[in-house]
Amino acid sequence: MTLRDFLDEWNNGNDCVLVHTSGSTGTPKPLWVEKSRMAASARTTCDFLSLQPGDVALLCMPLDFIAGKMMVVRALERNMQLVDVTPSGHPLATLSRHIDFAAMVPMQVSNSLQSRVERERLMDIRHLIIGGGAIDEALEKELRHFPHAVWSTYGMTETLSHIALRRLNGPEASGYYTPFSGVEVSLNADGCLVIDAPLVCKSTLVTHDVAQFSPDGRSFRIIGRIDNVICSGGIKVQIEEVERLLMPHIPVPFMITKRKDAKFGEAVAMLFEAATDETLLKSICEEQLPKYWQPRYYIPVDRLPMTGTGKPARHEAEIMAGRLPC
Repeated sequence: MTLRDFLDEWNNGNDCVLVHTSGSTGTPKPLWVEKSRMAASARTTCDFLSLQPGDVALLCMPLDFIAGKMMVVRALERNMQLVDVTPSGHPLATLSRHIDFAAMVPMQVSNSLQSRVERERLMDIRHLIIGGGAIDEALEKELRHFPHAVWSTYGMTETLSHIALRRLNGPEASGYYTPFSGVEVSLNADGCLVIDAPLVCKSTLVTHDVAQFSPDGRSFRIIGRIDNVICSGGIKVQIEEVERLLMPHIPVPFMITKRKDAKFGEAVAMLFEAATDETLLKSICEEQLPKYWQPRYYIPVDRLPMTGTGKPARHEAEIMAGRLPC
């Protein structure tokens, strides 16, 4: 979808816009969302970040998904100048003008940091929000001393982009997300986050995200998804926690998933891009992980399964682990 296509859809007189979920845990699903709620979400973000008419906003993500659409709606709602660049892993490569507000996925930010010119342009952005995937410790460390505000977002297609932000740099940096005004969050019996955001969601949304509240109860952090728990021999292993511990040490792209196992019911499996010494991977896992978190299966693949928005395709990874020889 082009910017012109979306603008035509936004102005066509219909009350709703068709979007698709990211497909990180399965097949992407179509979802009709109300334009009035998208506009309300856009105003909330603009107010939180104190964005002003005339500010320059960067659109560098696909308009097939909610993140790209919402950048356009924010620009329209706040009367910002919108700079449209072709979505790519290096959105700042050909951009020379100052940007006040940009939204990127972690891969785009990480790639931009590898180039001196792109890094300088990234550091010049007044408000950078990062979503669509986990931000690992190494990337967060590189962003910690940026001169302007850098934020991690929490949200999903159903919440019309994000409903909470956490600061990654400066004295306000935190490991916890702060919900926007008008958003109430709680935990259900399974420890999953429950979102009540009437401006953007018609009904209360029960997520699959296992969360933990800050000591003061005002903010939250995400532990992982409840459907990403591996029950191996009676031990519950959270996939995201295993990946977080291994990320600084594994030298190649990898993904943790699960595989059926005759002895343990389910077992931890690691998919990793080929041309790597499996013995090295095993050694690292033995050093960095508790015994029952260590992968039982190491499976080389040509390419890790990812969604269209750059997230790990967890369902596809599980299928690959089940059918590929170890």
